[in-house]
Amino acid sequence: MQRHYYISDDLSELEAIEHELQEKGVLTPQFHVLSENDAEVEKHHLHAIGPVLKKDVVRSTEVGAILGLVGASLVLIVTYLMQWHLSAVGWLPFIFCALVTLGFCTWQGGLIGIQLPNHQFRRFQDLLSKGQHVFFVDIEQKQEPILNGIIEKHPNLQFAGTGKATPSWVVKGQDTFSHVMKVMP
Repeated sequence: MQRHYYISDDLSELEAIEHELQEKGVLTPQFHVLSENDAEVEKHHLHAIGPVLKKDVVRSTEVGAILGLVGASLVLIVTYLMQWHLSAVGWLPFIFCALVTLGFCTWQGGLIGIQLPNHQFRRFQDLLSKGQHVFFVDIEQKQEPILNGIIEKHPNLQFAGTGKATPSWVVKGQDTFSHVMKVMP
């Protein structure tokens, strides 16, 4: 899958595009609208980005966890090399220290990520602050002609590049989950 980004200042047009995509079989979790005006996006019944995904929480938490693993490994390596584990206390306090290091770094990474815009959307920050909206579609190669046909009918939509898409198995899982939730009472 590949992600296609488009810029628009007209939420009504984006709503029409979403309906056209759905009619052609593109799953709802495949497209999103990124905007600073969440209330207007909601009024137009558009598939908006969740607040957590607007921030870089996931990526920063992963980076924190990797640094935490390095730190935890260093604690255990130093303990072994200095032979501190041979004392009466043994390995237990050092393993606990390694786990605390891992947890703290992971938590700190998440806290840093809450303060940063998502790294995939940073390039759009200026446009968003000017009232523009970013519409993006995660599309499979076989769906490219469908997307291109719909986009051609909307000349006000400005192409803004491509990027890494959500894996198809995640999109299909989200779609299945939403269908299950609609069926349940």
